[in-house]
Amino acid sequence: MNLKITTLAAASVALGLSAASAETTQLRIQTHFSPETLSGQMAAKFIDDITAMSNGEIQVEMFYSSSVVKSAETFDAAATGILDCDMTGGSYQTGKNPAFQFAGDLMGGYANPYQQMAWLLHGGGRDALNELYNDHNMEFIGWWIPGPESLSSTAPIRNTADFKDWKFRSPPGMATLVFKNLDASPIVMDFNEIFTALETGIIDGADAANLTNNIGLGLYDIAKHTNYPGFHSMPADHLTCRKDVWDAMPAHHQAILTVAMDSLAMHNATINEVMNAKNSVLLREQGVNLYEWSPEELAKFRQAVKAGWQEFATTPEAKALLQSHIDFLTSLGAM
Repeated sequence: MNLKITTLAAASVALGLSAASAETTQLRIQTHFSPETLSGQMAAKFIDDITAMSNGEIQVEMFYSSSVVKSAETFDAAATGILDCDMTGGSYQTGKNPAFQFAGDLMGGYANPYQQMAWLLHGGGRDALNELYNDHNMEFIGWWIPGPESLSSTAPIRNTADFKDWKFRSPPGMATLVFKNLDASPIVMDFNEIFTALETGIIDGADAANLTNNIGLGLYDIAKHTNYPGFHSMPADHLTCRKDVWDAMPAHHQAILTVAMDSLAMHNATINEVMNAKNSVLLREQGVNLYEWSPEELAKFRQAVKAGWQEFATTPEAKALLQSHIDFLTSLGAM
């Protein structure tokens, strides 16, 4: 009996010590995706994963649909303390340094998300990105890449000639340069303004997301033309947190966030591949025109992109990141 009491007492002390030593991390994160989109659902899964893996020690308040600040302002809001972390994308920050283009979207460089993730995980990408992010008081944690995007349009987009005078929503960064060189008329606007702009005729189309997320945004209710498979862009959405917030986390919380982002990347790429294939069938049944570009037209676009890379890489950081990607692609025989 005494032994049993002693054992119970020891267990109680151990539990008390465990509870006292538990560390909590509270994070306010904003994403530009709405909770209804597939990417929004994947962000929710990420939160569930880190909550479970940390036994509730990591607590996240997620702001969807850029509800605190505009999408392009999320990075600064995290860096200055309005938020803690940014879950949008690096290419929104090209105004700070064009190197952020190559931290978000190489545009036509990588063939699929797995190839691009290989650079991050096995080509020194994570360290290379943090050389850039740390200069802006942020820590790069990971990527999640839905895969090649599809343009949405109210007019046919069968080839590069169809881009002439095509007014479309463009993200900031190199996309505006590449499409201008193809005689299009890019208009930079926030992710969550696209539907209204299409509905009111301000734009003819949009560079927004892949088939599945475009459906979630309601774009094909208005725009009955798209391209599939996608080729023009494959942006990597990031998770990046303010440097002091990251440095204050215990090591196991940092590991949980990093591993959870790598897991999110795999789940996100695979579910998008499945859903895009299924949705391509549904869209055709609903009267949406899907165009698969010829190798000749794809080559024209690729040449415009490669010229855009060199034209856009105007700082030492941008040149270094671009060269890192090119070296990796060359090592794979992909360039």
